[in-house]
Amino acid sequence: MTVKKQRYILCLLLTGALLYYAAPRLSIEAGGLEGIFAIGWLVLATFVIAGNLAALLFSPAKASKRVKGKTSDSRKRRLRSFG
Repeated sequence: MTVKKQRYILCLLLTGALLYYAAPRLSIEAGGLEGIFAIGWLVLATFVIAGNLAALLFSPAKASKRVKGKTSDSRKRRLRSFG
């Protein structure tokens, strides 16, 4: 497991712990700034979870980078020979 994946998992765990601690204390039905803060905090926590999950699930493989490098070298050779 790479360092980036470990960081994503750590961020997900920390966000889950913060939600576990804060969700019962946040009052969405409250009026004024308290309700706006609660909704904003929950939306931000949702964005953090979604972003880390997306980065964890859709990270590119290392093998594809090597393939791209080889194709660009052969492409350069072809362009030089036909150019």
